[in-house]
Amino acid sequence: MTEPQPTPQEFPTYRVQEFLPSFLLGWGLGALVTFGVRALADVLLTTPCEGRTVLALIVPLLLGPGGLGFTALNWRSAPRAALGLGLVVSSLLPALYVGARDISALRSSGCAGGYVVLAQPDGESISSLTLRVGESRELTGRIGGFNTQNYPGQFKLNGQGSAAGIVVTLPKTAAEAGEVFPVTITIQPGTGVNTYTVGVQGTIMKNGKTVSADGSLELNVRPTKGQ
Repeated sequence: MTEPQPTPQEFPTYRVQEFLPSFLLGWGLGALVTFGVRALADVLLTTPCEGRTVLALIVPLLLGPGGLGFTALNWRSAPRAALGLGLVVSSLLPALYVGARDISALRSSGCAGGYVVLAQPDGESISSLTLRVGESRELTGRIGGFNTQNYPGQFKLNGQGSAAGIVVTLPKTAAEAGEVFPVTITIQPGTGVNTYTVGVQGTIMKNGKTVSADGSLELNVRPTKGQ
C-alpha cells in the first residue's frame, strides 16, 4: 500500500486588509522605541560625547535584524509577518536616519575627533603630492570636525616634515575651526629622492585639556630636471 505523500506547504496569501494594519503597527512600535530610547538617553547621559555613538547605532541594529528574524519565524502568519516587516522599515526610517544625523552632529561638535584637510588652491583635497627637489607648492588647510560654537577661539597651527629638507611654512599661526589657511611646502636643495610625510596640526585648550586636529600628506620627492 502506497503511503500518502505529505502536502507541500503553500506560500501564504497576504491580504491588504490584514497586512497593512499590522505593518503600520510594527513601524509605529519601532518609531516609538527609537524616540523613547533617545529621550531616556538624554536623561541618563550627562556628557555630550560619551555613549552617543552607541546610542545612534544600537536601535537600528536591534530593530533591523530583530524584525527580520521575527518575520522569518512567523512568515505563515500574515499579521505577525507584517509586524516584523514594519519593524524592519522603522530601523531605516526613522531609526537609521536619526542615528546618522546624531553622528553628524557628534562630528561637528568635536566628539568624533578633529582633522585637518589639506587641499589644492582650487579646494580639491589631496592625500599625496609629488614635487622635485628645490620646488615649492602652495596649498590650503582647514580644520574640520569642530565648529566655532562648541570650540570658540583659534587653533594654534603647527606644521613639519618627516625630514630636515622638507619645510612646511604656515603664514598664519592660528585659525578658527572651518577657516581656510595657507600652507607652503618646500623641498630644499640637497634633499634625497624619497617618500616623506608632511603633517599639519591645530591645537586648542578646552576645559583644561588640549584638543587637536591633525592632517598628513604623503610627499614624493623626485630629482630636479636634467638629473
